[in-house]
Amino acid sequence: MAHTTSDTAPEALTTAIPDRPTPYRGRVNEMTDARTGWMSREDLEQARERLPLVYVDAVPVRVDERGVVVSVGLLLRAMPDGSISRAPVSGRVMYGERIRDALMRHLEKDLGPMALPRVPTTPQPFTVVEYFPDPEVSGFHDPRQHAVSLAYVVPVSGDCVPSTDALDLQWMTPEEATSDAVALEMTGGQDRLLRLAMAHVGVLP
Repeated sequence: MAHTTSDTAPEALTTAIPDRPTPYRGRVNEMTDARTGWMSREDLEQARERLPLVYVDAVPVRVDERGVVVSVGLLLRAMPDGSISRAPVSGRVMYGERIRDALMRHLEKDLGPMALPRVPTTPQPFTVVEYFPDPEVSGFHDPRQHAVSLAYVVPVSGDCVPSTDALDLQWMTPEEATSDAVALEMTGGQDRLLRLAMAHVGVLP
C-alpha cells in the first residue's frame, strides 16, 4: 500500500490523540496536511505493534464521455519495504475522520489541489485489502504493520501534479497498467489491487 507511518488496551492509546479533526472543506494546505500526524512517531509505532490501522487506497482514473475508464494514474514513490515502486494513492484515516474526507485529503495531497477528484456519493469500497507484515498471510504486504484498507476507483478531471513525496505520476491505458511489465514495478501486492480495480470497472484486458 502505496503505506503514497505488551497487550495494552486500546483506551490507553487515546490519550495521545488530540481533538477530532474538522471535516474536509477544501484544498489541502500545510496546516491541514500536518494533521495527518495525529499521533507522535513513537505513539504511532506503538499502535502499529498492537492494533490494525485503517487506510484508504484510491486508484485515480480518467474517463471518457460514456464514463468508461481510458487511463489510470500510478505514482512512483518510495514504499514501506524500501523499494521505489508504482502505486495508487494511499494513506491513513485519521481518528474521527470520515472516509470521504480521508479520500479527498490523500487525493489532493498526492495529486495536487487542482486534480478535481470525484469521490463516490456513497463511500462503499470495491474491495477491502488486508496488509500484513508477513507477506504469506494475504499476499498484500506492509512490513510496518497490519492495516485494513478500503479501496476505491476515483475519477479525476483536473490537472494532476504529483506531491513532493512522489517521484512521478504516469498515466497509462488499462492494458498498460495491468501488463506484466508494470506489475514488475509494483510491490506489496499493489499489482493485484490494480487488477481488481480494473475488473471492478469492467476494463480488465
